[in-house]
Amino acid sequence: MLYSFDGKQPVIGKDTYVSEQALVIGDVKIGDNCYIGHGAILRGDYGTIEIGSGTAVEEGVVVHAPPKETCKIGKKVTIGHGAVVHAAEVGDFVVLGMGSVTSIRSVIGAGTIVAEGAVVKMRQVIPEKIVVAGNPACKVREVKEKDTELWNYGKQLYIDLAKKYLDIGMQLIPTNNK
Repeated sequence: MLYSFDGKQPVIGKDTYVSEQALVIGDVKIGDNCYIGHGAILRGDYGTIEIGSGTAVEEGVVVHAPPKETCKIGKKVTIGHGAVVHAAEVGDFVVLGMGSVTSIRSVIGAGTIVAEGAVVKMRQVIPEKIVVAGNPACKVREVKEKDTELWNYGKQLYIDLAKKYLDIGMQLIPTNNK
């Protein structure tokens, strides 16, 4: 659901799917061909959220920005189920694993993979094209070509899924609960 707040309202790009069970509030700008999953919460209430084209915000993700600041998420980013994104910037082609946390004012370099459950601390800067894991998140290795190929495939899956949701939608199944 889309909500205006404090005189600001979300702007949604072409061929972007936003689940009816997602909450997109206030100053949120979402690019084209994005997927905003069921139960995602994007709170642009006292900060701004900008999401680049081709990005997938999977189920249960929470995105927020500090007051009068911007949480900028690049293009073709994958944000895994249950992640918390409070970062200042998430670069293009980043993967944020399921349950990961990118804390206030952190910066994630382009092409980086943040492993499932990893915690990027407040103001921590993660360089480009590395894999980080742990709490606090630390470099594990460089991103390999096979990683990029796998995640490019996954990113396209969500672009295609968004289009399919827009084309055919979901159909409620009636129940006979008494």
